[in-house]
Amino acid sequence: MLDRVDAPSDQTLPRRIAHLDMDAFFASVELLRYPQLKGLPVVIGGGRRREDDLLLRLREAYPDREWATDSLDHIPVDFFPRLAGYTGRGVATTATYAARQFGVGSAMGLMKAAKLCPQAILLPVDFDEVKRISRLFKSTIREIAPVVEDRGVDEVYIDFTHVPGGQREGGRVLARLIQKSIFQATGLTCSIGVAPNKLIAKMASEFNKPNGISIVQPGDLQALIWPLPCRKINGVGPKADEKLQGHGIHTIGELAQRERGWLVEHFGKSYGAWLHEVSWGRDERVVQTESEPVSMSRETTFERDLHAVRDRAELGAIFTRLCQQVAADLSNKGYLGKTIGIKLRYDNFQSVTRDVTLDSFTADPATIRRQAGLCLKRVDLSRRIRLLGVRVGKLVKPGTDGSVPQVYSEPASPPPPRDKIRHDRNDLLFPELDG
Repeated sequence: MLDRVDAPSDQTLPRRIAHLDMDAFFASVELLRYPQLKGLPVVIGGGRRREDDLLLRLREAYPDREWATDSLDHIPVDFFPRLAGYTGRGVATTATYAARQFGVGSAMGLMKAAKLCPQAILLPVDFDEVKRISRLFKSTIREIAPVVEDRGVDEVYIDFTHVPGGQREGGRVLARLIQKSIFQATGLTCSIGVAPNKLIAKMASEFNKPNGISIVQPGDLQALIWPLPCRKINGVGPKADEKLQGHGIHTIGELAQRERGWLVEHFGKSYGAWLHEVSWGRDERVVQTESEPVSMSRETTFERDLHAVRDRAELGAIFTRLCQQVAADLSNKGYLGKTIGIKLRYDNFQSVTRDVTLDSFTADPATIRRQAGLCLKRVDLSRRIRLLGVRVGKLVKPGTDGSVPQVYSEPASPPPPRDKIRHDRNDLLFPELDG
């Protein structure tokens, strides 16, 4: 037990920032329910969990046995559906490490995952249980280290600097305590990276997955960070990485050897300057507590650029998932919002955003999807897309000021002006996004 502070609580202590990432979180939550599947390739995605349907199928398949929610760990492994032969537009939310060995990953279309790992077991998402355990592991962390930045349902940044144990062994002592406490509270494991800043901490949390702790000190930049591929930098997507490799830049160390002016010339003033800073491990961002978020968003950068015609099923499924994840984040933190928007980045790195403000507030995933879909009608979808994001802004927390905001429900408020909607082209290209 940590019962003392390592050093006086002043501003001279070196910054120790941790990034904590729950290991295959959505899949691990399901393995708590189905421990008989541990060690097997399991993919989560394709829909929401319906427990009544599961029990009904069990009783039909095994009429001589009694089935209830407390006997799910006795379900024979052969009963669970496999990915083999899957047809549909579903997208993998996550996969166990056994499935990842076959190349299956998050945001991958389930039909593609079925080709890579047909023997994998397919399970639906239980958002309610995911949110419950998310709240539990975060509250466990805050009891030990109060300065926590929420980054979604399965990851956080933690400021170790002035916390007892946060400086011992570079933060390893405190990281071990947090890992142990989370496992005792939830039965789940996590991986933690501790470093001088958020940029390097996030990289470090990937070094020893699952259930690992990685420590990076200021003097470790050249030995531990520079040999990594540039793609490991949070913010360098596949297109930027391809462009970097086209200039002979494959590792972070090679990126650091390029002059700032050269990077600005080839990658733009803002992005080029940022690439120079991060290649030298510089990041002064503080750990922001979740006191008053301005907005909540989810976005994903694709492994390959997607097209609204040739990849419309995959894009539509990813779009729905992003809307559901934003809605889950809002619900998890008790917020409602009234401005709903989208963000696209094309294959030439140009970004566009569109949004609409409703007359009242919502956290409903169907409403968010409908309104975000209307925003998508106002952008050019004939070009290839490398990033897609959904955002909800103008947030309120009901009851914090003694009032209850009016909650939005369909039908929607008036749509954007008709002259700004690309009805003919976008209805044809992306019908799945209409709501």
